[in-house]
Amino acid sequence: MRITRLVLSLLLAAALAAPAFAQTNITLGRFFGACDTPGVSIADAVGEACIIQAIIDDFDRADNGVSVETLPTDWGNYYDQIKASYAAGNPPSVHVMHSSSIPEFASLGALTDLSDLLADAGIDSSDWTDRALAAVSYDGAVYGVPMDAHANLWHVNMELMAAAGLVDDAGAPILPSSAEELLAHAAQVKDATGANYLAADFAEFPIGVRLVMALVWQQGGELFDAERANVSSTEAERAVETIVSLFEAGYADPRLNYGDSQQSFLEGEAAILVNGTWVVDFYDAQAANPDVPLSEYYVADFPTLFDVGATWASNHMWVIPAPAARDADTLEAALALLAHINDNNLAWSRTGHLAVRTSVLESDAYAALPHRDEYTATADLARDVVPVVRYDAIQDVLNRELQAIWLTGKPIERALADANAAVQDLLD
Repeated sequence: MRITRLVLSLLLAAALAAPAFAQTNITLGRFFGACDTPGVSIADAVGEACIIQAIIDDFDRADNGVSVETLPTDWGNYYDQIKASYAAGNPPSVHVMHSSSIPEFASLGALTDLSDLLADAGIDSSDWTDRALAAVSYDGAVYGVPMDAHANLWHVNMELMAAAGLVDDAGAPILPSSAEELLAHAAQVKDATGANYLAADFAEFPIGVRLVMALVWQQGGELFDAERANVSSTEAERAVETIVSLFEAGYADPRLNYGDSQQSFLEGEAAILVNGTWVVDFYDAQAANPDVPLSEYYVADFPTLFDVGATWASNHMWVIPAPAARDADTLEAALALLAHINDNNLAWSRTGHLAVRTSVLESDAYAALPHRDEYTATADLARDVVPVVRYDAIQDVLNRELQAIWLTGKPIERALADANAAVQDLLD
């Protein structure tokens, strides 16, 4: 149901005329993990979990007649829980979502069209970047308030790179510019330090899928579009072979999950960690800790190993489920919370994510954030998946078959063919 700007204005006027003791309780669903230092201010918060919780708590503590109950869940099973809440008829009043999930939810009519509600809620969508606006849009309507653009980066242990002779005169890491140079650099690191060249979560979450996607895009390919799977392509085979060659030579460990890969990097066991923008401030804080072996930390754009630069990217955004919009007080409170989150885009960008507001991107405060000048090209390299309704299921198929390659030795050609058939079934 679309609520026009006039109707919303009347609802807001009625709410302002309500007794001062009126209290609206809303629920908020999010991932990002649990904050281990609850109660910190926005300015003092570090890491995704604590920064977003500090922003929410700041709104919750304000004298605005709204109480927010946060429902944190782990990233791994978040969408299963969210979908179950919709099926049960009790989704959160507000929840976070990736841009890749918008087509699925919006096509089912599960989300509130915010197109005519943003301005009266104090949210200036003209300040959003073109990419951010496109990310929250589907079939001509706006279904969310964007919070960031996030992408895969190369997190670098400069001490190991220096020992391997892979630091230039300007003090930046020397990264490979081809698949062949990738192996050569990996050998240099292994010979000089005994450490692995590269670590990533290859055994749990779909970091490996995102790595393969980036290398396929760098060759001008796509794993799928809205109608056709193309997983068993020459570009995909070449991308997977590039990664597998690191495993076969002993330069990377395919058995690492997300937590293990981070620990390997922080313990100085790997020169490079492939992970996202969301950990930049966390790793920066770890590098400043004398008890952590990682001491010289650098953030680099994803290198171009093939023809054109590209790295996997997505967007976090906040949506209001359609059921929540049926209650005027809940809708008003949810929009006020989204406005507060939008106002704190700079604070959220401290995680390492790319801001979505032009005014923030152009500010001196944003430019001064730690390591920001080390991955300035990422905004141009960022590529998102083709919008498809069943992306989550497609990603699961790709993750399963890729893990079968590097964890069980399933032949690359057969695994990609099996993935291609399963993805085509989902698209059909």
